[in-house]
Amino acid sequence: MMGITIETIEPDESLPAASEVVVIGGGIIGITTALFLAREGIRVTVCEKGEIGHEQSGRNWGWVRVMGRDPGEIPLGIESMRLWEEMDRLVGGETGFTRSGIVYVADTPAKLAEHEAWLEHAKQYQLDSRLLSAREIEAVLPGGRRAFAGALFTPSDARAEPQKAVPAMARALRRQGGTVLTRCAVRGIETAAGRVSAVVTERGPIPCQRVVLAGGAWSRLFLGNLGIDLPSLKVLGSVFRTKPLEGPPVHAVGASDFAFRKRQDGGYSIAHRGASVAEIVPDSVRLMRDFLPSLLRQRHELRLSLGQRFLTEARTPKRWSLDETTPFERERILDPAPSQSILDEAKAHLVAAFPAFAGLEVAQAWGGLIDATPDAVPVIGEVPRLPGLFLACGFSGHGFGIGPGAGRLVADLVSGRTPLTDPAPFRLDRFERLRRTTAA
Repeated sequence: MMGITIETIEPDESLPAASEVVVIGGGIIGITTALFLAREGIRVTVCEKGEIGHEQSGRNWGWVRVMGRDPGEIPLGIESMRLWEEMDRLVGGETGFTRSGIVYVADTPAKLAEHEAWLEHAKQYQLDSRLLSAREIEAVLPGGRRAFAGALFTPSDARAEPQKAVPAMARALRRQGGTVLTRCAVRGIETAAGRVSAVVTERGPIPCQRVVLAGGAWSRLFLGNLGIDLPSLKVLGSVFRTKPLEGPPVHAVGASDFAFRKRQDGGYSIAHRGASVAEIVPDSVRLMRDFLPSLLRQRHELRLSLGQRFLTEARTPKRWSLDETTPFERERILDPAPSQSILDEAKAHLVAAFPAFAGLEVAQAWGGLIDATPDAVPVIGEVPRLPGLFLACGFSGHGFGIGPGAGRLVADLVSGRTPLTDPAPFRLDRFERLRRTTAA
């Protein structure tokens, strides 16, 4: 069984003499931000330490949804869906976007009541989300064997293909005049007169006026060297894909103990929706106060693990100068092994609930490290203490679905345009307010 296969792109070979904006990170957030800036005629450069879309942007489930989003994310999800709808035309390539619907099935009346509460909140947005009774589920998801209490169903929610979408966007960015550099880690930022003046890469400096940090799971480490505290921890997600399979439902489905969605190649991407691994690392102790409330809420979904990553991160330098090799050059791509026990559980639960999956053949399995914040909401906006530095990180597993909208919002903030949606829910200083409240 192979690991994940992600498309690659042909990058630019040389550093530009200067760039108005430098984006650090070649995942979906960084690439879409750069794409929308380039479409406005702004000179933009993306610096990726590894390969485009090779970390969580290429390893996620491929769901594109508005359903179930945090209240602050719903407007961003709606705008993202609008952008996804036209993405193939926008980038002149194939992203695999398909409106196939998503269903959240509920095992208990209490879980169904949670879905109903979300639906009441989302009513103002006039979505097509609706509740399904236990009897109605069979019409939407034929062939099921588990007795569900009901479900939340959004026919307009969608899917796309992570392994090809971000590379397609990056190719479009280059055609728009943007520069895309791979195997080019940014070591740090230089300032002049109290604001950003350049980034320093392993290949040399790039003078610029603004920087966007879209570094995913690496963002906390990068910001720490600047003396900026981003509360973010890594969570290991595990996924496998099947060979082409006929018979199972075509809607994406999330249950308490499995999740699946149809793929463009005829197979399915499958995961355990109720189980992820939270590896204990030194930052777990440092950030315990920030994350304890969410850990208690998700105690049945997170499986704590103490292993090699504790030692790896303990040995990782937290400070470095701009003329020395950094951690970003020592580990180009985070490529963790999946949790086989979690995947085995997901498969067993899935086959029991939907026997049409009984004959599935596993083609590939992979792991990915998700950058999670204490409230599972991203950080988007300018850093007040360092003008010219904008953050777009901490997407907590939601980045692929809301990536286009987030990229457009960041591009608006960077270019000074009226923001696509209200950025207030994503401010970094919300964590400082939370800490003050907790301390009081």
